[in-house]
Parts: sequence; structure tokens; C-alpha cells
Amino acid sequence: VQRPPHAALRLANTRPLPLRLARCFAPAPPFPGELFCCWMDSPGRRRPWTIDPDLDVLDVDPDEALPSLPLKKVPAGDVYEAARAGDVDRLRYLIESGVNVNARDRWDSVALYYACLAGHAEAARMLLRAGAICSERTFDGDRCHYAALNLRIRRLLKAFEARPPPMGPLQAALRDTFLGCPANRAYLEQCDGGSGAGIAGYSASDDTSDFSYFPPDVTFFVGGRPIEAHRLILSARSPFFKRKFETEWKDRSEVRFARGKLSYPAFYSLVHFFYSDRLDIAVDDMDDLIRLCKACKCDELQKVIENELRHQKNAEYKALRDVDNSQKRFILQGFSLPEEDRLPSAMHRVLQVSLANSRTENVNPDETTYEIQKMQFREDLADVCVKLDKRVFRCHQVIVASRSEYFKARLSRMTGFLEGEGGFSHMSLPFLEEHDLSSEAFEKMIEYMYTDALKEIDPDQAEELFDAASRYLLFPLKRAVADALLPHLELASPAELCHWLLLSDMYDAIICCFNFIGGVTFLVWDPEDKRILLGYHGL
Repeated sequence: VQRPPHAALRLANTRPLPLRLARCFAPAPPFPGELFCCWMDSPGRRRPWTIDPDLDVLDVDPDEALPSLPLKKVPAGDVYEAARAGDVDRLRYLIESGVNVNARDRWDSVALYYACLAGHAEAARMLLRAGAICSERTFDGDRCHYAALNLRIRRLLKAFEARPPPMGPLQAALRDTFLGCPANRAYLEQCDGGSGAGIAGYSASDDTSDFSYFPPDVTFFVGGRPIEAHRLILSARSPFFKRKFETEWKDRSEVRFARGKLSYPAFYSLVHFFYSDRLDIAVDDMDDLIRLCKACKCDELQKVIENELRHQKNAEYKALRDVDNSQKRFILQGFSLPEEDRLPSAMHRVLQVSLANSRTENVNPDETTYEIQKMQFREDLADVCVKLDKRVFRCHQVIVASRSEYFKARLSRMTGFLEGEGGFSHMSLPFLEEHDLSSEAFEKMIEYMYTDALKEIDPDQAEELFDAASRYLLFPLKRAVADALLPHLELASPAELCHWLLLSDMYDAIICCFNFIGGVTFLVWDPEDKRILLGYHGL
């Protein structure tokens, strides 16, 4: 087959990417002169080479665009090498091990950049599902879009940019509570209707009913503009707010800052970060945020933002700022910080203090008023008590209401807490009384509600926790219990496996039970007894 001259090839390489893909994958014509102009009639002279316009409308399947680098295995590689090589097995192992998918290497590149550059769609999809930043309004996301090898990668980035970033159940529940406050929601709508510099993945077009409203207990005014919040969340995330709520702001429901002292967008972004463990802020507001972090004693967050700000000031795209009018933003995931500075760790510290202040005694009804009155003066910011049998748990309404629709309904519909006062003094904390649940199982349940994890679980408690998850409408708890229960199923009998198969209602646990039963047992039909008998394969 005759090929076009090299000059025509060079001309074809200057065409847009779809046209180049079409030229690469289209079959060669039987007569090249039909697509390309040939020699001029006069000897020694040539016509300029041109490309037929039909090539511009040629439809190319993006799936046909192969990666620039072949897939290979890097069993000892880091996340950057695995992304560049397209080794999805190694990448899956690193992600499950908790690697930071948004960390940069010494060449200032993230793992998603290498996956997009090499054209490995599956590796890029795994990184995006793990929380890799792909927004074009961020530095890293802009580089990924620019480096995308083919249309398939570009469409993948666009698809993930349009959907909300992945969040854990705790972060998602508290974020919905924060955005459910009218003042906070109003600012989000204003940003969406104005410059578009709102929270990534959310807009004013979202249904307001998707956000969970629970009344705030403190309102900040920055330049006359309100931000509604809850004391517990701010105290758990910032030593500054904890000290203020214990001293100067102890009995205040409104706090006003002097005009010009604070930046409203920076303060809003910081409070939103306290709830959601995700920071989303315009690059122009990062200086104000650094000053806020310094005042609020958020040292690790301050270090990360300072490093990022130095990087942003030296980034090459800043030179194009007058050309590109879109506002650049910085997005930080919580797992980029040390574990002790993340939301679950902060809530775990709050839980430990509350459990230490809870009492386990043989409390008589006449003594309950005295006990709860005595417990209310301890500085753990608890605002509700839950009584089970002989134990009283000090809890926080914003946590239990955000995680469980059951508790949200109980707390929001108790007029004056008449249900919970039970003849107690008006100075006591409101309380709820629960039945048909052991105190040990309830402690495990609130451990999950505060931390999104179950460190240890007794298999004997699993059935009770499955029932509690359904009763209290805390369905993600089933997944945590099933994950903790799976290692114990290896030594379980077939009867126990069938029992958990009915109770768990979790896919992984069901698959484990079926695999075990199918591997060591078989079913036999007994015509005399008209029953199905369970037999063994001799293991």
C-alpha cells in the first residue's frame, strides 16, 4: 500500500487529536490519490498537500485509543509507578493500604497525572474513586485534563468532575447537617449563582431536602454575614474554639467579629472543613485562611496550606491568569493530613471523654435526677443522655441526629423534652430511654456513629448490632459489622453460616457463606423422609 509523503504526515500530526486518531486507525485507501493530492502536472513541482475534509467528520470510538505505554506489573512500585504502568492490582493494594492519592512526587505530579498521561483508563478510574482531585479549576486537575492522552480519559475526568467527591458516612452526614443550616445554604446558593466558586460537586440546583437540618447552637457573624455551626464540631477540631466555648463564649449563642478582621469565604471554608474533612477554597483566599489556621491552632492544616500556597505562587499557569478568567481553587482531602488531625480521630477523642463521664451504677429512679444533674457539669459538651438499664450515656445531639434518622426524629419532636424529663428537675440534661438493647451493644453503636469504625467486635454481639442498625436506621453499621465479622466466619459451622446469611443482608458476608457451604457441603434429597439432608465432602 502506498503511503503519503512525509510532508503530509507532518501536516497530519498538526491536526487536532480526533483527526490524528482517525488518521491512525482508518484503513489505508486503495488509491491514495483519492485522499491526498498528487504530483503536479509540471515536472519537478508539487502541489501543497491537503487533507480531505471527510476526515474531520470521521467518527472514532474512544475505546479504540490504546494507552501510550503497555500494561506491566510493578509489584514493588509506589503509587506513581503503578499508575504510570497501569498495574491495577498494585494500585488497588496501595489504595486499600491508605495511600494518599493526591500526594505529589519530587516532580510535582500526582498519580492521576501519570495515569492520564499514559492513557490507563482503569487506573485513572480507581484513583478517581479513591478521591483523586480532577476538577479543572484546581492545579492538579487542570494538569490531568491537559495531559489526557485520548478522549476516553477526558470523558472519564469530566464524568467524575460532575459528581460529588467520595466521602465517608460520617463526613457526608455532618456535611449535610452543615449545609442544611439556612445561612450556610444561602451562601452556597449565592456562590453557585455568582462566580461559581462554591463547594465542589454541589450547586444550588440540588434538592434542599437532601441536606439534613439540625438546629445550630451558635451563629458567627463575619462582616454582618452569618455562619451557623455547632459547638461540639468546632471544639473537637480546634483548641481555640474549645477554649472559647469553655470560657468567654460559654453562654453565648451569637458571636460577632469586627468588620475587616476576618474573611468570610476563608472562615466559611474552614468551618466547612471541620464538618466534612474536605477543604475547598479559592487560591486568592488562601492567605486569609493561613491566618485563620494560625489563630485556631490548626498547625498541620496550616503547614499544608502554606506549602500549597508557595507552590501556587510559582506555578506556571499563574502567568495565564489574565487570559483564563476562571477562578482557580485548592481542594484538600482529609486523608492528606496526619491521622490524629482528621475528623474521625477528633470525634473519637470526644467519645472517649463522654464514655469516661458516663456512669455504670445501680441507679434507682429516685437517684437518677441527682446523677444526671451531677454529670451535666462535666466539660464534655454533652447535651443529651441516653439511659439503658443501669447505664447512662452522655451523647451529643448533633452526632446522633446526623447519623440516625430515628434519633433525629426523637430529638426534634420532643416538645420541651417532656418525653425525656420524666419528672426530673429542669436543670438536668434531657435524656432518652431505650429498651431491648444491651449497654455493650449500644456503646459499640455509638462508637461507629462517632468514628465510622469498629475496632473490636465480639461475634456474640453481631446479631444484636445487625438488629440495632435496622431499628435505629443506621444502615452503614451493617457494613462495618459484616467487615468485622468476616474473619470469624472461617471457623464457623455451616449452621452458623446459614444463620449469618439470613441476618447480615450484606453482599460480602453472603458470598463468603455461599462459598464455604458450596465447598464443604452438599444437599441430598431423601425420598423416604421427603426432606433435604445436609452432607459433607469429607473435610
